[in-house]
Amino acid sequence: MRGLRGKAAIVTGSGSGIGRAIARRLAEEGCRVGVFDLNPAGATETVAAVRAGGGEAFAHTVDIADGAAVTEAVRAFEAEAGPTEILVNNAGWDRVVPFLETDTAFWKKVIDINLYGPLNMHHAVLPGMVQRRRGRVISISSDAGRVGSSGESVYSACKGGIIAFTKTMARELARSNIQLNTVCPGPTDTPLLAAVAAESATGAKIVERLERAIPMRRLGRPEDYPGIVAFLASDDAAYITGQTISVSGGLTMNG
Repeated sequence: MRGLRGKAAIVTGSGSGIGRAIARRLAEEGCRVGVFDLNPAGATETVAAVRAGGGEAFAHTVDIADGAAVTEAVRAFEAEAGPTEILVNNAGWDRVVPFLETDTAFWKKVIDINLYGPLNMHHAVLPGMVQRRRGRVISISSDAGRVGSSGESVYSACKGGIIAFTKTMARELARSNIQLNTVCPGPTDTPLLAAVAAESATGAKIVERLERAIPMRRLGRPEDYPGIVAFLASDDAAYITGQTISVSGGLTMNG
């Protein structure tokens, strides 16, 4: 991809799964990658994998739901790697449970991670991008935010919110030469989905039904997503902003 070499990129939730795959791909493209994750062991493993491949990466343990912690982590990363030019909001969390069986404590956790977390990241990173008049933000939403997902009501609301927020910020910041886009994975074979399936018989049945519904007849894999993220972060996507792209094996088809 053109224009990625030497740029500083933050990837949240990159201690495992999709985030780790994205971090590794951006490093392969020549980015200096900030591995932001709540799990220090996972972040360290990702950094080791990046460096083993000849790339540059820096681990930062941070709870993205904590605005002050996010601000400090961004400051520390930029002291190591330079101004953030690419932000990938990937971190997320959920449990599959019918809405009427949830409570406000559960809603708060889901919203703090999946909505407030990306808002905190945008708020910490965008001012510098505006000042420099350049930057790319790619937020990993979900097809749950486009079409809904049984048992994921609050999560779907958050992911739909990220899609709407991204479109709004793309309009607000277009004249500052900042492009913001959203990638929506379908059901993906990650530790989070495995935990959902293992948690209950209902979760396992939902995962089975999702897999059968995908035209390509398989779950997504973490390596299915870094290509589109790297493209949207690159100079090849300089005229693309405010878009929502599904990568779901055909589960959703829009256009």
